[in-house]
Amino acid sequence: MSTPTTPPDHATLWRLIVQAGGMKAYIDGQLRERWFLVTRRDADAMSDREKDAYKKALKQEAEERRKLRRETWGAYKANHIVHLGEGVFWTDELKEDKWDTPNSEERAAENELPAIDKPEQLAELLGVTIPQLKGMAYHRDAATSLHYVRFTIPKRDGTERPIWAPKKRLKAAQRWILHNIVERLPVHGAAQGFLVGRSILSNAQVHENPKILLKMDIKEFFPTVTWKRVKGVFRRAGYRDGISTLLALICTEAPREIVTVEGKTYYVSLGPRCLPQGAPTSPSITNALCLRLDRRLAGLAKRYGWRYTRYADDLTFSLPQDHKGPPKTGAMMGCVKRIVEAEGFEVKEEKTRIHRTGGRQSVTGLVVNGEAAPRTPRKLRRQLRSAIHKLKTGKPLQEGESLARLTGYAAFVHMTNPELGRKMLADLNGFEDKPKENGEAK
Repeated sequence: MSTPTTPPDHATLWRLIVQAGGMKAYIDGQLRERWFLVTRRDADAMSDREKDAYKKALKQEAEERRKLRRETWGAYKANHIVHLGEGVFWTDELKEDKWDTPNSEERAAENELPAIDKPEQLAELLGVTIPQLKGMAYHRDAATSLHYVRFTIPKRDGTERPIWAPKKRLKAAQRWILHNIVERLPVHGAAQGFLVGRSILSNAQVHENPKILLKMDIKEFFPTVTWKRVKGVFRRAGYRDGISTLLALICTEAPREIVTVEGKTYYVSLGPRCLPQGAPTSPSITNALCLRLDRRLAGLAKRYGWRYTRYADDLTFSLPQDHKGPPKTGAMMGCVKRIVEAEGFEVKEEKTRIHRTGGRQSVTGLVVNGEAAPRTPRKLRRQLRSAIHKLKTGKPLQEGESLARLTGYAAFVHMTNPELGRKMLADLNGFEDKPKENGEAK
């Protein structure tokens, strides 16, 4: 019998298995080539000595077969996705099911989406290996490491908003999915956020000079969009179950609590995977997901004579000055709430606001009162002028102010008032942030 050889690497081994016609054919071929494959014979016609030799040969074949099975299974797992974690159904079969979008290939082609049928194709497009693809998508309820970095930013109400920023490899994969798939999906015209050519300014322009301004928020917007809802977006786009599952898992993560047990850190899931606040794909996925929501709310607004836009989770409705008849504000609010709930979301009651003529009316931070175009608040411009004057005269800035923050405000002003914004940016140019000591600038 031949001396056992070192098995090839997983990629080479899998190519040999495919060439052989499958795992069983490869194993039988290797047993035959190494002289381990025993021809079956009738043991009753053998002498005791022949039986002992025959049994020994069968035992050696069985041992070698087990070894080859381990090797081929390792190659299979290295080149295929077998399991994606707790609670995730996985199959890479290409057979049709009832959830397939009718004429899925045609729909994907209309949106110029890349044709992806197998995990190997997705891995190649993302520039990763199958094990790396599996690692990005794999779900664990209690993980010892994550593909995200967690930090917080302050909210207006003083609480902290957790941000989960994807690490380099996952972020690159998400950006590819964003640019090549998600951004090509149909979006309603009422969506104003995170789209080329649309902004907080285009959002405010829809609601210029309103008689009544109604603002409503969707509660826990990103956390409400679970990975199964995201999977539905990709299925409707034209992808089959397996690829849709992978894309959805790559774009989501479970909300987690950081727990330390016996010196070891665990990231324990607090619920199903959902869109992370910090992933580049999250905002655009919600735009695609909310297509029907936006269509229904736009239809409702038109029926009552209102205007409607959505910027992420902010829903804005306005009644034009020339509207005749009763505004039916109460009916609008009730219908909006029912539609939002029917689409799987919930209105944040405490953030619902009604602004009438006479008080300041603002949309995504821009004032829309009166005949003038949307503009930044007068208070902001006044504070910015004051800060620029302090810089010019060498006086310390107020606590929390910095050159970077002031430059951002000046760019904000420039969006609606280019002439004033250019002047403010020019005034700030040349100054540098100075370190502070005991609360004052040096």
